[in-house]
Amino acid sequence: MPWIVGVSGASGTPYAASVLRALLDAGESVDLVVSRASRLTLLDETGISFRDAHWRDDLREWLGRGADGKPGAFTADLDRVRYWNAGDLAAGPSSGSYPARGMLIVPASTACVAGVALGLSKDLLQRAASVTLKEGRTLVVAVRETPLDGRTLRHLVALDDAGAAVVPASPAFYAGATHIQDLVDFVAGRVLDAAGVPHRLYRRWAGELGGGSRTTP
Repeated sequence: MPWIVGVSGASGTPYAASVLRALLDAGESVDLVVSRASRLTLLDETGISFRDAHWRDDLREWLGRGADGKPGAFTADLDRVRYWNAGDLAAGPSSGSYPARGMLIVPASTACVAGVALGLSKDLLQRAASVTLKEGRTLVVAVRETPLDGRTLRHLVALDDAGAAVVPASPAFYAGATHIQDLVDFVAGRVLDAAGVPHRLYRRWAGELGGGSRTTP
């Protein structure tokens, strides 16, 4: 059964790319939903136009880029990816009878958080998230916004109460990050941790102070 990955319009498309690569590396299947707003963000952050008719080529280019924007940094096998248009409310993930392991929303904008918390289902991304919650499946919401106002905080509490895992896109530094990709991979790794998907995206805490430090000659 696939993991549904929803990409909303918040800044942070490298987080989504890292999560997608790690899922595929772990042998997982992916159902991908890219919101209309996220296409604008992807274009702004990477220069890539994500097109329905050419989604495979555009996704391959996207996943091939490092967090620093350099092309050709990674490769990804897309044979286990199925793409659904965000406007297709008759798509498979819109129904609870569609088999899926759960859903990861990365990054999650405050508008997306509000829509899922309120059950608006204005597009396939929000509908699939609502279905995930009602079916009792894993839902991970990687919110990417700052500062957070009271309304968004209340929406996040509502999602937590409904059984979702709220994972703020907050990089940590104890794993010895030396590159922007390390910080991106840490957040992606925490998203996958919340979903129970094994990965090797970051060095885990081992109970030893200074274990993540690196010295240069």
